[in-house]
Order: sequence, then C-alpha cells, then structure tokens
Amino acid sequence: MTAGVSSLPEVQALLRTLAAGRRAAEIGTAFGEGALAIASAATGMVTVELDPDRVQYARAALAGVGNVTLLEGDWRDVLPPYAPFDFVFVDGGGQETKTDRSVLDLGRRGTIFVLDDLTPGYHGPDPVRDLWLGSERLASTEVLTTPSTAAILATLVS
Repeated sequence: MTAGVSSLPEVQALLRTLAAGRRAAEIGTAFGEGALAIASAATGMVTVELDPDRVQYARAALAGVGNVTLLEGDWRDVLPPYAPFDFVFVDGGGQETKTDRSVLDLGRRGTIFVLDDLTPGYHGPDPVRDLWLGSERLASTEVLTTPSTAAILATLVS
C-alpha cells in the first residue's frame, strides 16, 4: 500500500490503459482502488484478496460494479479456475507472489502482466527483476510510474 491508499493515480492510469478491452485479474485487491481502475476499462475482471478485513472494505468499494468478481483467499487456490486472463496485475503477496513462476500460468500468449511498487534503478540481487526481466517466456521492461516508483510491464510470449 502506498501512503495509506492502495494505488497511485499514475499506476491507476497505467492499469486502465493496459486493461482496456481485456479480461483482467488482480492479485491483491486491498481496498479496491486498483480494481476500480482496471474495471473501468476491462471487459471483466476477477480480483482476489487474502485479508478478510480488506475483503469487506473492497466489497463495499466495488458494490455495484457489474464486471468485477471479488474473491477471498490465496490467489494460488482461487484464481486459476478463472484463468486464462488477458491482463494480470500482480500487486499483492509481496516478493513471494512476485517471484512465483506459477503466476505466469494465469495467462496465455499475449497476456500483459504489471507489477508495481518497485524502487527505480535498483542494482543488486533482485529475484523479482530476475524473473520478470530475465525470463525467456516474457517480453518485458521496467518503467517509471513517478520519479520515485517503477513498474514492470511484461507480455507472455511463450
């Protein structure tokens, strides 16, 4: 979470742009702000949150948004039956989720993945960047979302 909210306006704009016209998924609903941004442009979306308190908050925030399915639980258990997706926002679960290669199984060739909350210009051992920027299965890049935050954009190519 960022400054008491779950996504930056710059990231929300990026999510809307990349999710437009796609069937989307989000790992880590938090308070539903990212889900609202994605749902505003996606054809439909499934979002999952592990924390029961956040699920209740997100349920209220997403009430009345007809193209969103909110699931409670571990994404590894509840999201795969809804796959494949055309767009996946890998937001929750920390490094454990962002380094789990099985997240790629939520997509198919052409699926776009987004990971945010990165520190730009980081040089050193980084298992998140190793997976997302080093995988032969992905065409990927890192972009600045603000002067002090970055995101990885990746498209599944195989």
